[in-house]
Amino acid sequence: MNGFVLRAPSTIHFGENVALKVGDEVKRFGGKKKPLIVTDIFLASSGAIDPIIASIKAAGLQYAIYAGVDKEPTMEHVDGCLAIGRESQCDLIVAVGGGSPIDVGKAVSFMATNPGQIQDYMGLDKIGLNALPLIAVPTTAGTGSEATATTIITDTVNDVKMLIISPRIIPKVALIDPLLTLGMPKGLTAATGLDALTHAIEAYVSRKAQPYSDLYALSAVKLIYKNLPVAWAEPGNVEARSKTLLGALQAGMAFSNASVALVHGMSRPVGAIFHVAHGVSNAALLGEVMDFSLSGNYARYADIAMAMGLPNLNDDVKTAQSGADKVRQLIKDLEVPTLTELGVTKEKLDPVVSKMADDAIASGSPANNPRLATKEEIITLYHASL
Repeated sequence: MNGFVLRAPSTIHFGENVALKVGDEVKRFGGKKKPLIVTDIFLASSGAIDPIIASIKAAGLQYAIYAGVDKEPTMEHVDGCLAIGRESQCDLIVAVGGGSPIDVGKAVSFMATNPGQIQDYMGLDKIGLNALPLIAVPTTAGTGSEATATTIITDTVNDVKMLIISPRIIPKVALIDPLLTLGMPKGLTAATGLDALTHAIEAYVSRKAQPYSDLYALSAVKLIYKNLPVAWAEPGNVEARSKTLLGALQAGMAFSNASVALVHGMSRPVGAIFHVAHGVSNAALLGEVMDFSLSGNYARYADIAMAMGLPNLNDDVKTAQSGADKVRQLIKDLEVPTLTELGVTKEKLDPVVSKMADDAIASGSPANNPRLATKEEIITLYHASL
């Protein structure tokens, strides 16, 4: 058996109302910590983060807040947040929200202690100095960012989503509270849930998969496939929300250790150029990429199908295909818009698709796919996904 490394947050609290532990967790780091709360415009304006602020106040702590995240995370968000953190002399980050605020929080945590510009850190293990401690409080069940060693920040000058990977940005604490996900609209529930399902699938079929990531990935597939449709149809179903959120956490831990593959490599340029939300672009690509990739490892895709609850057809090819077909049906059932419905037409795609394929390959993720794709095949998959 080959050796492997397992990385995850030092502390994970999971359950109803665990978000209220944030003040105690900040104090646990010792010293006179002053947290910088990183969140988005909606959560701040709706009062959804008020209990978290109250917990920090109850712990006798001062804090600063950046609530400027309004879309997929960009360099501008990082710069604005970092300026507030420095001005207020904050020495700990509390990131509250979906993947965007948590990704911004991760970027700020290491940029506060490392020199240069964020573009300098694009890639693997380029962060030399320890980041500020980070506490992640997710409000969506999808990105798994609360448990990962990655952040994705859009370079708005070059239309590139910068993937930054380092164990230094794994949150020290994750407070995962299903009650915070009850306000998610159906479209966001679908997009983030399918993002998590993509994480789980790609982690399991990745060429970097290992025994622990396999356990998390298959458990995540089982939880998400069964409970996401219920959470989508019954927004107030706490049990379905909880199990979907647990699946998203496990999927995040799986891909943080096994990496993602072709779907994510192709998805990032879609988001960077056409400003399509990450979960939606993953969902739009997942069906075509799964069909393309099956032949690279039918046995692993058959395992995924059986984790979804489908029967073993005593033929890996047929079992794997049944799983891919059911994933396509799930995407349709959850009413996720296609790329065409989001305005990505053939006329808009053609002038940029070559650059998109190059950027996808440059991200490194496609190299983990069970079936390797050429640039021409990636271009074909983009067109097929329309």
